[in-house]
Amino acid sequence: MPFAVVGVLLALLLGGLLLYGGLRGTRFLRRFGDEGQVRGLRTADPAMRRAVKGLLLVVAIVAAFFAAAQPQYGRGTRVIPATNLDVVLVLDFSKSMYAQDVQPSRIFRAKQELGRLVKQLKGARFGAVAFAGEPMGFPLSADGAAIAQFLRGLTPNDMPLGGTAIARALRYADKMLERDPKSAEHRRVIVLITDGEDLEGRPAAVARRIGANGTSIVVVQIGGRTPERIPDVDAHGRVVGYRSDKRGRPLMTSLSPKGERTLQQIADATPGGQLIRAERGTTGIDEVTKKLKRQMKGELGERVEDVYADIFYYPLGVALLLLLLEALLPEVPRRRFVRKLPPPKQPLLKRRRRRSTVTGNGHG
Repeated sequence: MPFAVVGVLLALLLGGLLLYGGLRGTRFLRRFGDEGQVRGLRTADPAMRRAVKGLLLVVAIVAAFFAAAQPQYGRGTRVIPATNLDVVLVLDFSKSMYAQDVQPSRIFRAKQELGRLVKQLKGARFGAVAFAGEPMGFPLSADGAAIAQFLRGLTPNDMPLGGTAIARALRYADKMLERDPKSAEHRRVIVLITDGEDLEGRPAAVARRIGANGTSIVVVQIGGRTPERIPDVDAHGRVVGYRSDKRGRPLMTSLSPKGERTLQQIADATPGGQLIRAERGTTGIDEVTKKLKRQMKGELGERVEDVYADIFYYPLGVALLLLLLEALLPEVPRRRFVRKLPPPKQPLLKRRRRRSTVTGNGHG
């Protein structure tokens, strides 16, 4: 029920109670004695002033509730600025990213296309997480070039622990967003680029917790179910052969059906999440760039909306003024005490003459 309607109902109820009280007072006055004689004993009749005070109180309540309804007047337009976008790039640096089904390698192309993504999304802030068995990161920054340089400067050989710990990387990215004081007011997106399944933890459960905070996760799946040999790359970035296990068998990388389901669950667990599969020698990162650019120009871009001027302070001011008048208005007028002056003193000469006249009359 609107505040204004509630205020009117309460004011009518209060007015009825005040009227009922006035009628009861008149009835009690008649029971006390003759109405005319009783009224004559009183110095003033407060009925009129009480009626005025009650009217002021009733109108003040109506005005206060009308102000609480936040009335607006007029119509105009204003430009809503573009919503800021925070993107955390989570890139898989496991050794399998050296695979060459995407030329010249998965990791090289991923870093190259992430650099283009940073350049094309002007106005967004970026953070970066590089992970294999353990994550390492670069905090959110408006300097996209620094983010791109951070990723370019790393290789899978620089990771302190091997593996593919997607759950840890997602938690790391989420904490990065939580620690930033500005990120709570921004649109938040985590872009996960990986070619493998999580080897520990429960990444889908972590994604659900991230999605509960309104953060979206876009998963870019590089590589597929076709097995690919993993090159052996030295510290200088040169391919010196192919990796093999202890028995001399070549190490292969391929995404299992279970791993593919896990990546789909991660994307589905967040609002606006999406799984992008790399096809025909591409990484799929360019598609992410197009998606985020459309969002920045559309739902996150500048828009014009109608606005109205708030005028609640006018009825609120009226309510405060009426309450002040009601408090200052007494029920009976102030009594005026008339000070009786003593009779004027007669001059001393007149008093002596009067005395002598009285004395002379006595001797005669």
